[in-house]
Amino acid sequence: MQRVLVVGISGAGKSTLARELGRLFGLPYHEVDGLHFAGPGWAVSPSFAADAARIAEGDRWILDSHGPEPVRDLLWRRADTVVWLDHPRRVVMRRVLLRSLRRSLLRERLFGGNRERWREWLRPDHPAWWAWSRYASRRAEIGGLAGDERFAPLRVVRLRSPKAAEAWLRAQRPAGRRPQT
Repeated sequence: MQRVLVVGISGAGKSTLARELGRLFGLPYHEVDGLHFAGPGWAVSPSFAADAARIAEGDRWILDSHGPEPVRDLLWRRADTVVWLDHPRRVVMRRVLLRSLRRSLLRERLFGGNRERWREWLRPDHPAWWAWSRYASRRAEIGGLAGDERFAPLRVVRLRSPKAAEAWLRAQRPAGRRPQT
């Protein structure tokens, strides 16, 4: 595992798992939303595609999403491993709602200095609504990419619950090996 994508719907735990895998294997971790959103009003970075391509061309990396087209196919082509967090909708929705509630209450600064605001909860692109409405289509999209011969040979690890993800992560730690910091 040298070039790893961690994929799934919002709230699945991609960033958490990607950070931990990055520490474990000493892989440079890149947060896709941090690359994608450049400034106030959730403005998209004009250099997003170029930044993602530069990272993808590297020998060692881990990303916590596959991003939007056109970078998606590039990242899937360059990855040697895709870890798919395919958790049940009830798990994802609980997580995304609690995360958004925490971010809104604490006014946490996010990508590009943005914050989740209460008025945004009613917008269709709010993470909670997005995760709910796109759950099935995102699963189908990732499933299609995982079986796409254009990306062979590609190791796809499909983890269907948080418990399975924790067990898989534990199994990646050989005896006596400590995560790199």
